[in-house]
Amino acid sequence: MIGGGMSQQGSSTTSRVTQQASSAVSRVTSGSSQTAEAPKQSITGQALAKQAYQGTQIVAVNHNRPTFSQQALSLKRGAWATYGSLDRLNRVTTANAMLSKSTMPTAKREPLYVNPTGWKNKPYTVNGKRGYLYNRSHLIGYQLTGQNNNLKNLMTGTRSLNDPGMTAYENPVASYLRSHPSNHVRYQVEPVFRGQELVARGVHMQAKSVESSGISYNVYIFNIQAGVKIDYSTGTSQLGNPAASF
Repeated sequence: MIGGGMSQQGSSTTSRVTQQASSAVSRVTSGSSQTAEAPKQSITGQALAKQAYQGTQIVAVNHNRPTFSQQALSLKRGAWATYGSLDRLNRVTTANAMLSKSTMPTAKREPLYVNPTGWKNKPYTVNGKRGYLYNRSHLIGYQLTGQNNNLKNLMTGTRSLNDPGMTAYENPVASYLRSHPSNHVRYQVEPVFRGQELVARGVHMQAKSVESSGISYNVYIFNIQAGVKIDYSTGTSQLGNPAASF
């Protein structure tokens, strides 16, 4: 992960993100709230897009409780995964799944090569470490459905959004499915764009295990990187305070 060495504020922001993601593993199984709470009206993507980043990358939505209907939790179709069609700007839309061990891949992942919207990547040297700003971020992680170079499942995400951010919520789901091979997890990831921008402002992630209380969370993760200011309209970036982009 790119750190925040160009300023004390950037360094502390990176530390907070890492701590949030590390503790997320225990919180997703208990359903407890995150360090911050998005307003109740922010359950929809359109409302979430208006939220300003204020130093906390991961925030709870609806007190960390998923909002799936009983119909959405139905197992009549068994295990499945769907990826929304690209919009008129070729941006990804919401991905949904009813995950099980049967949806998880058995083959080794191949290198990623497709470029999502706003893919204007460049490296930054921070805290003495050099790394690229962006990852090709899966909406539904490869370890859960085996979808890799699928344009409907990839967005331009910062390193901290991808890992530790999203990974901290994907890994417990994968572990649950491995240890409960006959169980299912309802899963949804919505990329949240503001207006006509090509880079998402964040992702809205929800998951709930169906047969038991093993997995339950509802979070919004800001697509930011400590010490870097992003132009979400184009994907260009420069050193700066990420909050200045909001």
